[in-house]
Amino acid sequence: MNYQIKHEGKFQYVESAGGDEILLLLHGLFGALSNFEGIINHFSDKVNVVVPILPIFELPIHRLSVAGLAEHVAEFVNYKKFEKVHVLGNSLGGHIALLYALAHPEKIASITLTGSSGLFESAMGNTFPKRGDYDFIKTKTEATFYRPEVATKELVDEVYDIVNDRGKAIRIIATSKSAVRHNLGDNLHQITAPTLLVWGKDDQVTPAFVGDKFHELLQNSQLVFIDECGHAPMMEHPQEFNRHLGNFLEQITGKVLQHR
Repeated sequence: MNYQIKHEGKFQYVESAGGDEILLLLHGLFGALSNFEGIINHFSDKVNVVVPILPIFELPIHRLSVAGLAEHVAEFVNYKKFEKVHVLGNSLGGHIALLYALAHPEKIASITLTGSSGLFESAMGNTFPKRGDYDFIKTKTEATFYRPEVATKELVDEVYDIVNDRGKAIRIIATSKSAVRHNLGDNLHQITAPTLLVWGKDDQVTPAFVGDKFHELLQNSQLVFIDECGHAPMMEHPQEFNRHLGNFLEQITGKVLQHR
């Protein structure tokens, strides 16, 4: 993945500029561009894949919440002058996508959620990861996946560095707590946009029943489960994930948007 992060004012983002349809990817609490590498590589020349870097570590602390991050996404979409977006969110990114869709339904072409928060939060378990305990961080990061080896040393190091930076750790906790407070169960019936739910059958963070509940509450949704898969299907099973996503986007747009 060779895309450079663009810095324009308060926005940082990656953009493939590969087509007219906008696929907006929203990462999770510990997310990084590498989490979406499979999606970017697969769709970058067919659609305009755009990944805004969510300012979890930059927003003023009084604005740091899932609602504040959704507002940042709205400001970014307006800055880019996008008319409509296909928004895709993993984990916390899914929660932000839903808040954005509720506030700006006219901007939504479709929604894809994978391991989304918004109904059930256990990403931190009962305690925040222990600072200075690399093995603990490694174990917690591996538990995100069905296959522990997907948690590369680079990924574990990234999480470890965040947890051991006191300022960043405070912001992670604040964002996580705001997600717990901002349950969307009573609001999801308002969303009418076509929605794809892709869930790992072995997700320990947002278990399979969470995908079922989203499917029940989102009136225009379809749900697919991926076997032997944890909280980040696009990382563990990129080919299968991209096939489901591509078929869904083609249904919505009537265009060929993926390689055969």
